[in-house]
Amino acid sequence: MSYIGRFLSYRTAQILIFFLPFLEFFFGGGGGLLFFFFFFLFVCVLLNCSQFDFSWPLYESHNKNPLHFRISEQQELFTQKLQQCCMLFDFLDSVTDLKSKEIKRATLNELVDYVSTNRGVLVEPAYPEITNMICTNIFRVLPPSDNPDFDPEEDEPTLEAAWPHIQLVYEFLLRFLENPDFQPSIAKRYIDQKFVLQLLELFDSEDPRERDFLKTILHRIYGKFLGLRAFIRKQINNIFLRFIYETEHFNGVAELLEILGSIINGFALPLKAEHKQFLMKVLIPLHTAKGLALFHAQLAYCVVQFLEKDPTLTEPVIRGLLKFWPKTCSQKEVMFLGEIEEILDVIEPTQFKKIQEPLFKQISKCVTNPHFQVAERALYFWNNEYILSLIEENIDKILPIMFGSLYRISKEHWNPYVP
Repeated sequence: MSYIGRFLSYRTAQILIFFLPFLEFFFGGGGGLLFFFFFFLFVCVLLNCSQFDFSWPLYESHNKNPLHFRISEQQELFTQKLQQCCMLFDFLDSVTDLKSKEIKRATLNELVDYVSTNRGVLVEPAYPEITNMICTNIFRVLPPSDNPDFDPEEDEPTLEAAWPHIQLVYEFLLRFLENPDFQPSIAKRYIDQKFVLQLLELFDSEDPRERDFLKTILHRIYGKFLGLRAFIRKQINNIFLRFIYETEHFNGVAELLEILGSIINGFALPLKAEHKQFLMKVLIPLHTAKGLALFHAQLAYCVVQFLEKDPTLTEPVIRGLLKFWPKTCSQKEVMFLGEIEEILDVIEPTQFKKIQEPLFKQISKCVTNPHFQVAERALYFWNNEYILSLIEENIDKILPIMFGSLYRISKEHWNPYVP
């Protein structure tokens, strides 16, 4: 179907033919008539053609239109819509291009639906067009925070202004990756290391909605592209090291740790040396971060996953936590105690014997802590039946360490609810 044919509908052609005899009479012969024809055609194009003309659907109901597009024509229109969706708009300006913004949003919805509900749409020529549209829309330089002193625990995040479009592009990318016809062997030419690097940079977005989409998408890419797995782990490792020792700021730590929790769960045994090194050199030092509360749950889960895979790592992990034990932040101490309890829930008795003395020396200090939440959290260990059984088996070592502290708080602690 030609470009002009899309604008001149069948009904328009009927009207033109009906009026031809009258036009010939008024315009006096072929020359005037020819001029009018081209003038009419020109006006039709001007009236219908705009920056965004997405009026033709990607597919039509067979009941409504028996003469539906052939496959090649559907693919051609699919490509055209992908190309036109590469046009970007300024969402910081809320009064301009409103119609075009809405048309693009509707078309992105149509593209999402088309990829989700149709088979055979992911032919090889479509891959570069799809990835180009995705890259054009989502890969951008993230703006600096409006608040230089932004505290994720206290302040509201700055939401992405262009989210009405970007959300649909992420949705489209997700449907693209999950399509049954998706072929990693073709897609790897376009979803490569550069693509992954740009994707990881977006995890620093302040908008939690965007980070949530990125988390799911990166997990899908990790699952489908075996050749990118080591690269993804290495780059996450680099992001964490920069966060710990250089920037002390990265918005997407929790989301990356959540992905890692799933990755660690799939590690084969015995664990490779690089994985053990990642645990000791990256995950344990992450406990020193100022914003630990934002991602501690995901971090503790990753640590416990490692210990369930390889119990022999328990001793170095607990010694590492004791090394970085917070001295002045009670909130962090409560989190550390919670993580220690999670570790003790999966510890083997033989490993417990190796760390019981240094561990309970620290717990003894926590029990007498003047901050009642720290003292209370340490005492909760005695409510855990498995931990209590470990203590009973090693009472000769643990009682001399704990008795003095327990007796002192029973007599002297200022908060009556602690003892």
